[in-house]
Amino acid sequence: MGNRTTVEGVEVSTEHWIAGERAGSADVFDDISPIDGAVIAQVARGGAREVDRAVAAARSAFGTWGQTPPAARARVLRAIAAGIERRIPELAAVETRDAGALLRSMQRNVVPRAAHNFRFFAEHLEALGAPDFETRGHMNHVRWEPSGVVALITPWNAPLMLATWKIAPALASGATVVLKPAEWSPLTASLLADIAHEAGLPPGAFNVVQGLGEEAGAALVRHPDVGRISFTGSTQTARLIAEAAARNLTPVSFELGGKSPLLVFEDADLDRAVEQAVGQYDHAGQVCLAATRLLVHRDVYDAFLPRFLERARGLHQGDPRDPRSDIGPQITREHLERVDRFVRTAREQGARAVLGGEPNREAGGLYYRPTLFVDVPPGAEILSEEVFGPVLTLQRFDDEEEAIALANGTRYGLSAVVFTSNRARAERVSARLVAGTVWVNCFFVRDLRAPFGGARQSGIGREGGTWSFDFYADVKNVCTAPWS
Repeated sequence: MGNRTTVEGVEVSTEHWIAGERAGSADVFDDISPIDGAVIAQVARGGAREVDRAVAAARSAFGTWGQTPPAARARVLRAIAAGIERRIPELAAVETRDAGALLRSMQRNVVPRAAHNFRFFAEHLEALGAPDFETRGHMNHVRWEPSGVVALITPWNAPLMLATWKIAPALASGATVVLKPAEWSPLTASLLADIAHEAGLPPGAFNVVQGLGEEAGAALVRHPDVGRISFTGSTQTARLIAEAAARNLTPVSFELGGKSPLLVFEDADLDRAVEQAVGQYDHAGQVCLAATRLLVHRDVYDAFLPRFLERARGLHQGDPRDPRSDIGPQITREHLERVDRFVRTAREQGARAVLGGEPNREAGGLYYRPTLFVDVPPGAEILSEEVFGPVLTLQRFDDEEEAIALANGTRYGLSAVVFTSNRARAERVSARLVAGTVWVNCFFVRDLRAPFGGARQSGIGREGGTWSFDFYADVKNVCTAPWS
């Protein structure tokens, strides 16, 4: 297929982007679409050599980009945002083919959000500052200084948008970037490199090294010239990255797995709660924030379950490019088999599937039916391990204490959802839930001014707004004695 491919009518380079130029590798890997299992590209397979070149390019560019005034950096970020907006149809089409997400979601929400990420951090950069404060006549002034080269390793489930969550604040801070996108959905990162170049970003300020995690990713996180590492993915991989980063004392930011709860109290708006509960099947359950444990008060359990089943059975599963589809495929055969192993184990441990519970033979390929388990025995694996597929559990609770205990009963703490009409209860319960984000009577309302991250084994650190600058920059305090 050479070093370029055409996906959904869009030409995409399959090479790396290093120092403002395309660069190949001796080896390639197959990029397979989850929609039909077709090989849609053969992508350059980078390793330590390409990582060394990309980090060197980023170090060289840092001397220019890091000294670029904030207003000028902001102009480039806005130009990148505009470039994304101009290419929304192309980016959405490529990402749908590459990652299996719904085309309509890519067009309406996800790709536009990638543009918003750049525009937001351009504005936040220009407004960034802290009030000076006085100490015994001495004045303290806080500055955010660019930190150098940052390594970004991003996931496959929403590759463009989740990458821009990191790229935009890193570039806004004045840092330079080496991105290693997920090998299961690498193509929109390549298109983003073209857009950034056209927007006037200096060569080397943004680099993309394609490749496998155990090769390119491993070389990147252990590189001594990397000043920050930000990773979104599994807790297991994060442990390996943390070990590598520790050798160089490189600061890390991790957004990891989740097993989030959705609590429905007896005074909740059941229609709204059911709608959001069924919405947890979005992207075939391949969403880290998904509230996969439905916890419903005993008094409304019998009303909740049939409404949920009626709504869930109305979902249409099929080709994500089809506007009728509500749920697409799993990302790979390996991942589908992993999901199925969790389902089979749940049954063996006594759980009862009242919805789904098997691959969708009618859709074929990598499609797994939306699944709901009830009567799950305490301690069952399905209640504690992240499936990352369209598999939910439903449990009863009797009171707030039991609801909170169930909600906090995993090693994760990424997010939680609470449905209640009682404001005091919402405040009490939210305060006691172990989660980086709690949504009350809503889900996935995301403001970039707010901190985002997880507790326990769901992550380290927070990003968003000033929290992002605190990570990607070196925060400096200048204390000045009184001038005579």
